[in-house]
Amino acid sequence: MYKENIKEIENLIANYFMGIFNGDIVKLEASFNENVNIYGDIKGVEYLKSIKEYLEGVKNRQCPKDLGESFQMKIIGIDIMGKIAIAKLHVPMLGYNYYDYLSLAKINNDWKIVNKLFTHEE
Repeated sequence: MYKENIKEIENLIANYFMGIFNGDIVKLEASFNENVNIYGDIKGVEYLKSIKEYLEGVKNRQCPKDLGESFQMKIIGIDIMGKIAIAKLHVPMLGYNYYDYLSLAKINNDWKIVNKLFTHEE
């Protein structure tokens, strides 16, 4: 069961990364549960958005791919317990050095991001 779940989670995170990097709102939205919370700290400024606000922001910015950035996003670690998991990611892009902590849940047999915490580290 672990091997199946880790593969599904890695695929979910790959879609999440591609959604962010390519500005693919459809792929990005499919990665999240509709009730997700998105909270961050960017250079001391708090960031709290709904999924709708978050996707609108991604839609209205230039994506890293279009800006000629190289893809450097990676999974640092994944911890799975039953139908819940935590993923720690490194997401450098757009001049920021983001780290994401994603809470994941297997809902209706699909893994989804149910909470996103992130910060920018110098």
